[in-house]
Amino acid sequence: MAGNDWVNSYLEAILDVGQPLDDARPSLLLRERGRFTPSRYFVEEVITGYDETDLHKSWTKAVATRSTQERNTRLENMCWRIWNLARQKKQHEEKEAQRLAKRRLERERGRREITDDMSEEFSEGEKGDIVSDVSTHGIKSRLARINSAESMEIWANQQKGNKLYLVLISLHGLIRGENMELGRDSDTGGQVKYVVELARALGSMPGVYRVDLLTRQVSSPDVDYSYGEPTEMLTPRDSEDLSDEMGESSGAYIVRIPFGPKDKYIPKELLWPHIAEFVDGAMSHIIQMSNVLGEQVVGGGSGKPIWPSAIHGHYADAGDAAALLSGALNVPMILTGHSLGRDKLEQLLKQGRLSKEEINSTYKIMRRIEGEELSLDVSEMVITSTRQEIDEQWRLYDGFDPILERKLRARIKRNVSCYGRFMPRMVKIPPGMEFNHIVPHDGDMEDADGNEEHPTSRDPPIWAEIMRFFSNSRKPMILALARPDPKKNITTLVKAFGECRPLRELANLALIMGNRDGIDEMSSTSSSVLLSVLKLVDKYDLYGQVAYPKHHKQSDVPDIYRLAAKSKGVFINPAFIEPFGLTLIEAAAYGLPMVATKMAVL
Repeated sequence: MAGNDWVNSYLEAILDVGQPLDDARPSLLLRERGRFTPSRYFVEEVITGYDETDLHKSWTKAVATRSTQERNTRLENMCWRIWNLARQKKQHEEKEAQRLAKRRLERERGRREITDDMSEEFSEGEKGDIVSDVSTHGIKSRLARINSAESMEIWANQQKGNKLYLVLISLHGLIRGENMELGRDSDTGGQVKYVVELARALGSMPGVYRVDLLTRQVSSPDVDYSYGEPTEMLTPRDSEDLSDEMGESSGAYIVRIPFGPKDKYIPKELLWPHIAEFVDGAMSHIIQMSNVLGEQVVGGGSGKPIWPSAIHGHYADAGDAAALLSGALNVPMILTGHSLGRDKLEQLLKQGRLSKEEINSTYKIMRRIEGEELSLDVSEMVITSTRQEIDEQWRLYDGFDPILERKLRARIKRNVSCYGRFMPRMVKIPPGMEFNHIVPHDGDMEDADGNEEHPTSRDPPIWAEIMRFFSNSRKPMILALARPDPKKNITTLVKAFGECRPLRELANLALIMGNRDGIDEMSSTSSSVLLSVLKLVDKYDLYGQVAYPKHHKQSDVPDIYRLAAKSKGVFINPAFIEPFGLTLIEAAAYGLPMVATKMAVL
């Protein structure tokens, strides 16, 4: 009936209502939602508040009237409409409740499964000794997960028959196998020793045929000639690791690729424009070496090359280059960040000494972050030193989220689709150190002085180099070993030592700040820190109490620790932040008490 058209709008009004309204103030809620109309208000009141008994009585009364003139057809239709709409609304609410209950159940089940999976720490290794083969060229398959000594032994036995080719990349700094000039500048630090020892150790692993550590060739009069040699073989620490079955090209090598300014050693901040040139040279070397290894290993003139099983980039610049090589060769990539750009940017901004523009101009920090983001997108695995590096440093990047990464690992384990999302596997592998050269110290400084007439062995030369600074060499030694970098916080240590007279009367301070020929030849950052130290020495008149030798060899570092331990001294690391704090472990190995700032990684 035409007169009942307004009733037909009830259903539309009901469907537009949405969630149930507050019985106390329904009209106010409608106004707050900006959708109040009298008809909708009436429908809500009738449908949600009607009494079914009264509705049935009204319908019975309307039907009981026999006379068509007296019969209220409109009331009859309205009763039917209200009952029908109320029934549909009730059915809709029941279906919605069932849907929400089912969804809540699925969420709870998924939450329990993810919680169980996350408890297994997917970022650090699967439970159980599951060992799989390393991927071959052609398919970027998952890299093998090794998380215990037993699984490592199993993996080594399985790989004895393989002939793997691995490529490591570390672009900046001065890299050589022996007599490393650690501390010469900010680019030649712990990372240099890390990558060299890693390449040396990998070259001795069963199943590894060749390891190439690719770096920059430097033919400059300012550095030693050895950094200009195209190739350098890394001899194993233990000669027993050498295998008679190895071929002429087997082992670990440092391969220096020429790129960037010729005859000039430049800092890492200036290497970014030359990354593409390095990639071209590295590509040529890898292709040539893969063909050579194919002839040596496969033989028979088959000519099947042996491509790298993985390309491992160290630091942002090498990660950028490794990402390009990984894509071109279709080889899995591994990344070790060492020091991350976003974290360094935050630390520098907190210090308040430089603006963001000045930081970017000095450290090329935005280009560095860009390289790290690219490396994250390409890497199959990211190696970190601490859990803090994963949860607090890598989480700053767009390409990684710790919680989402664990959920993806859980879905992968259950063979559930990740809908195209991918994040590299984070693996925590703390750096190790060699303990075979650690010799416990016997006696103290008084015992050493008392045996001068009948010395059993000569003191290391570095001892005399340090002791010549002290007017009273019998006092205990406070030892700090770090390069002159603002984040190492050496100036604060000198200031604290100078302002504490009882401490100055009790002990000497030894600062081993890398190697230098002249302050003018150092980088601006390092020279600024060193000049600040010298000014503080002069301000507090610390002559005869502070040692700051110009040179020391890497082989002298154990003797420096032994000297501090022999003097009954203490080791201190005052750095604002350390990626790992390996010097603290080394000092503890020599029996030195330690003092360190409150760093999150420790």
